[in-house]
This record gives sequence, C-alpha cells and structure tokens, in this order.
Amino acid sequence: MNFWKTKKLAEMSTEEWESLCDNCGKCCLHKLEDEDTGEIYFTSAACNLLNLDTCRCTRYTERIQIVSECLDIRQLDIANYHWLPSTCAYRLLNDGEELPVWHPLRSKRPDSVQDAGISIRSYAMKESEIDDLEDHIIEWLD
Repeated sequence: MNFWKTKKLAEMSTEEWESLCDNCGKCCLHKLEDEDTGEIYFTSAACNLLNLDTCRCTRYTERIQIVSECLDIRQLDIANYHWLPSTCAYRLLNDGEELPVWHPLRSKRPDSVQDAGISIRSYAMKESEIDDLEDHIIEWLD
C-alpha cells in the first residue's frame, strides 16, 4: 500500500516525508503578500541556494540557518499550508486530495514533474538577478 494513502503527514517517517517533495522548486520562489487581502503572489525569483537545473536546494540541511526567510515546512502548523503551491504534495495530502499522476511517487519517474510542466526550471531566475520582485509576479502559477 502507498504510505501517503494510509498515513497522516504527522505520522510519516523522515524518509517518507522527504519523498513527498516532487522537486518542482515552487516553494523556493519568492512570494509577495497583499497586506490588505492576505493573498499570496508567487514570483519567478528563486532563492539563490536553489539549483535551477535540478530544482533542489544546494544547501538543504543548513538552509534554515543560511536563509532567514526559509521555512521548514515540517515544523509549521499544518493550518499554515495555504501558502504552498496548489500542486504541492504536502498541501494536497493535508487537504485530503490525491497525489497527481505526474508526481514521482506515482509515476516512478523523477523527470515526470518536468515533463508535466510543473517544475520551475523553464522560467525561474536567481533572486540575485532580480531588482524588483513585483515585476516578476506570475499569476498563472497558483
């Protein structure tokens, strides 16, 4: 049986938890929040620690210490998962949804995320290359 169908997020082992990440890179994009509405806007500006080819953090185990804005999703209250991308496995499972067919745990292929057009690899830029985040909002993402 597939562990994500039988376990709640809080019950998963570290290995199971980590395997839920599809390496799309969306959570590593900078986000802007509308102060009046609370709406979250994703930008195409990615954290400088993100490898844009693999969409994996180059300093994953120490990212929280290096980047003050970086969040450890597992340490957050599940009620705060609303800012995660709509395609994120953690958000989907928390909301009682199924993993999409392109998710590597279902497809058994790590490149299925890129093939499905879910990865940020084709459009993301390093934050160090961006002057004004508001010029890089991508409304179609979520």
